[in-house]
Amino acid sequence: MDLPGQPSGQLPDGRAIALFLDMLASERGAAANTLAAYGRDLAGASQTLGGGLAGASAGQVELLFAGWHDLAPASVARKRSALRRFFAFLTAEGIRADNPVLLIAGVKPGRPLPKTLTVEDVDRLLAVVDTDLAEEATPQRIRLKALMELLYGSGLRATELVSMPRNAIRPPQPYAIVTGKGNKERLIPLSPAALAAVEAQLQLVPKDSRYLFPSGKGHVTRAWLYQLVKAVAARAGIDPQRVSPHVLRHAFATHMLANGADLRTLQTLLGHADISTTERYTHIDSGRLVSTVQRLHPLGEDALQPRED
Repeated sequence: MDLPGQPSGQLPDGRAIALFLDMLASERGAAANTLAAYGRDLAGASQTLGGGLAGASAGQVELLFAGWHDLAPASVARKRSALRRFFAFLTAEGIRADNPVLLIAGVKPGRPLPKTLTVEDVDRLLAVVDTDLAEEATPQRIRLKALMELLYGSGLRATELVSMPRNAIRPPQPYAIVTGKGNKERLIPLSPAALAAVEAQLQLVPKDSRYLFPSGKGHVTRAWLYQLVKAVAARAGIDPQRVSPHVLRHAFATHMLANGADLRTLQTLLGHADISTTERYTHIDSGRLVSTVQRLHPLGEDALQPRED
């Protein structure tokens, strides 16, 4: 794509991007993964525009969007978010007078509903893990049990789980202290099954280990966890494309909501900075919400049923 390059007098893209990422890190507490992804997205956009991203016109930004039509929806949403926030920062700081994104109609995509699993699906996944452990309690199977119970039982992000410190959980205390996005700590209650699985895992981890799930000089990786979960799904007879650590986090949220958890509690457990993120789960469980209104509202179906004298 041949597009005009950087206008004269414009702040160089590299400097503008660096200032933007520094703001996200220092003022917004953005996670390292977010900063890295945004940095790659903006650098790629800058390269496409010949170094003229900071001074791009609405037409140039629109061409950028058009060039992403073959990418996965999640990738497109992230790239658009990076550009929206980047140009909002430039205008707020007076680096440029206008925001080209605001001149493009309909650039804000709707957020897709999270993928999730049924309770029966999760039972099948955990049954595979439990069967293996019952046959032979190897260190690998004990570790897998702890990972799976924490993923579903506590709704942790993959990064939070793999990098969890050894002392984040101290049985018999039934909770974990988790450091999430923006280095914010939160307290996560543990199910009895998760606590028991962690107790078994702790017996295998040296007391001087920094991590609960060590590997080499560090901890197990997200990529390794991703492949592990998909392998369990395949053995459980579930399409591996439907299952990932993040899908198990979503399953935790939807199942909690279905069983009566309120949104504020769920927001705290998931570590969402904005409750609008948590509210997505109400769309998934809309059937329960409808039945609740029909059952409890004065003019609901149950209230209109004839009463026996």
